[in-house]
Amino acid sequence: MGNNSELFKVKTLAEAIYSLKPYVQIFYQRAETIALEDSLGRILTQDIPATCAIPHFRKSTMDGMAVRALDTFGASESMPALVQCYGEVRMGEAPKEALKPGTGILIPTGGMLPEGADAVVMVEHLEHFGEELYGVTKAVAPGENLIEIGEDVTVGEVILTQFTRIRAQEMGLLASLGQVNVSVLPRFRVGILSTGDEIISPDKEPLPGQSRDINGYTLLGQALASGAEAHHYGIVKDDLEELRTMLTKMLKENDIVLLSGGSSVGTRDLSAQLIDELGDPGLLFHGLALKPGKPTIGGVVDGKLIFGLPGHPASAMVVFDAIVRPWLDGSVLCPQANPLPKGKMTQNLYSGSGREEFVRIRLIPNGEEWLLEPIRGKSGLIRTMVLADAVVHIPLDTEGIEAGKENPFSLLR
Repeated sequence: MGNNSELFKVKTLAEAIYSLKPYVQIFYQRAETIALEDSLGRILTQDIPATCAIPHFRKSTMDGMAVRALDTFGASESMPALVQCYGEVRMGEAPKEALKPGTGILIPTGGMLPEGADAVVMVEHLEHFGEELYGVTKAVAPGENLIEIGEDVTVGEVILTQFTRIRAQEMGLLASLGQVNVSVLPRFRVGILSTGDEIISPDKEPLPGQSRDINGYTLLGQALASGAEAHHYGIVKDDLEELRTMLTKMLKENDIVLLSGGSSVGTRDLSAQLIDELGDPGLLFHGLALKPGKPTIGGVVDGKLIFGLPGHPASAMVVFDAIVRPWLDGSVLCPQANPLPKGKMTQNLYSGSGREEFVRIRLIPNGEEWLLEPIRGKSGLIRTMVLADAVVHIPLDTEGIEAGKENPFSLLR
């Protein structure tokens, strides 16, 4: 362990994620069954095929009259088509008889069409001539104002794929199929530790040279927002044995351990040494070709992921989004097909640093589009993240982004 200098070269983000992947696969083979009402934000463990058609009967999308479209052809306000109306469809009940030619039945929105009916005339296009006689003042085409059987979902089609993160709409879809229990990944357990001699807890008054712990709380918030069970273990000084004791405990109790370094090289080297000593395979990267976020370290200790994140608050948040969140929300294994929103840069952004870059931006509405205004400020300033609405990604080997050019952005959730 730990003596191969090849391992310690600075890696790109893609290389770092690739090096971790084999060790994380096992997390995605776990499963637990939970009640549908508790499933928001959880990740499905398997594809869900539709067990029934939705809807399973033809239903009206309007209040009006179910008719045979043929009987309304040529109808107009001056020459309404005459229809005999036989009662009305009650909600939640199936009509008992088929429609005969020249007849109709009143129907509410969501009501079931009788056999023989193939369209619905909306109530605005009906005239009541007394008794059962109605006039239709506008012709309807077959299939108008109704939803066909299986129009929403057909039997057997995969409606949700494995590793989909459940939103409110997926909860509704699962409910429509009668899935009151759902198989999901257990929540990732994330432990967070702040390290460094200069870091003190927020309830203390900082002396010159000391800083209140910011990262412990930004990372806790990000982990919780990603659906993890997260716990902040407090602050440990730059002391090898104290750090070893705390890390051993955290590795036992969590799937992912996040160390947020003070800004010192000493803290980082201690963390790197421990990651390498505590178990196999140890340290997998020492530095990322990332801006901000170069001092990030990471590895795996006996199946648990461990990251040393930068001390600068904005850097730590950007790195969390880039390399920790994708494991927690399953997007590493199931990249979301949803395209990112786009906006136009208000000024040129130069890069060419040999690193991927994540630039904090403010979104400015401009008619139908967004303008993206870079927020200038060092990554040690937490306020730059508070002011930022989103982040723009400048990939490796690009010289930057021109002003006025459309560019995708990721909202800071």
